[in-house]
Amino acid sequence: MSVFLELLQGGWETIQEYLLAHLPFVIPAFFLAGALYALFPKEKILRYLGPTSPRRYAYPMAVAGGLCLAVCSCTILPLFAGIRKSGAGLGPAVVFLYTAPATNVLAVIYTSSLIGWDVALARIILSIVFAIFIGITMSAIFPEKAAEAGSDGASSGAFAVLNDAKTSGWLWAFFLVLLAILLWGASPVLDLVWKLPGLAVLIIALVLVARKALNRDSFRSWMRETWFFVRTILPLLLAGVFVAGMLREVIPSEFVGKYFGGSTLGATLAAVLFGVVAYFPTLVEVPTARLFLDLGVGMGPLVAYLLSDPVLSLPSILVVRKMIGNKRLIWYVGVIIVCCTAAGLIYGAVYSWYSLVKRIWHS
Repeated sequence: MSVFLELLQGGWETIQEYLLAHLPFVIPAFFLAGALYALFPKEKILRYLGPTSPRRYAYPMAVAGGLCLAVCSCTILPLFAGIRKSGAGLGPAVVFLYTAPATNVLAVIYTSSLIGWDVALARIILSIVFAIFIGITMSAIFPEKAAEAGSDGASSGAFAVLNDAKTSGWLWAFFLVLLAILLWGASPVLDLVWKLPGLAVLIIALVLVARKALNRDSFRSWMRETWFFVRTILPLLLAGVFVAGMLREVIPSEFVGKYFGGSTLGATLAAVLFGVVAYFPTLVEVPTARLFLDLGVGMGPLVAYLLSDPVLSLPSILVVRKMIGNKRLIWYVGVIIVCCTAAGLIYGAVYSWYSLVKRIWHS
């Protein structure tokens, strides 16, 4: 009974720490993600993801679409199937499939607040590079037949979806103010004394801009999608934080530090494979990574885990296999494992070098 109570106490203390220190950073991200999802016409965005669309439009649009969605590797599968059925090419569709769970707005902000901006920056840059590389190589190695994809291509600008709206300028301002609120609230260098007045000014600006940019229906849609993100993600997120706090009480730090403390090939590959086999809802991988870091996991394996876990899981692998076939699946999974392992080794080496230089400098 005492062990059980200790586990509950560890989980509850972690929940309290998260609510006090990190939840205020994530709340603005929910509103931004809800606005992006509600106000960007998704059926029009699909026009720029076709197999005949120029790469300079299709791949940035696929990345932008993924950044707008806070979903896990399984939730993205119906959307991936939908855009493929609507005519999206294999390359852009795979970029979208990879980007959404790997580097959406909520994941990046949460990673920065719980682990650090350096890891968050590495996560978003490497995920986008990997996604585009995988998409381009898959479309080159496995060229599509005419029957496999639709012919709804387009060659106009990537963000033409907003050009037809009379309030397009105000809508862009609306998104920029939302982004400013997010970045200001999540800034690690600003004290609360500076944050609160700045947030008050930005919120007033948001209200004024929203009156120009949104009508009643679009406002309701924004609130509805924001609430959808909150009610579907936040309970899972808090559950993940609670479980991570419980695990911290039972996993011996000596074991983790001994076998995963360095950035060796074995430790990094093991972290990637754990990320592939394990399945966590979106954002839950972040408190899990924080737990691993507290227990002594090296920075290289930590980054490798964060890059692989949101993208691949056993359920998603089984579903993707039905959508793209065995050969494409083997390439997709294999390249992700190789890229994430290599990224972890490189990041671990750079981090070790930086730490050594820092120690020498201060000695």
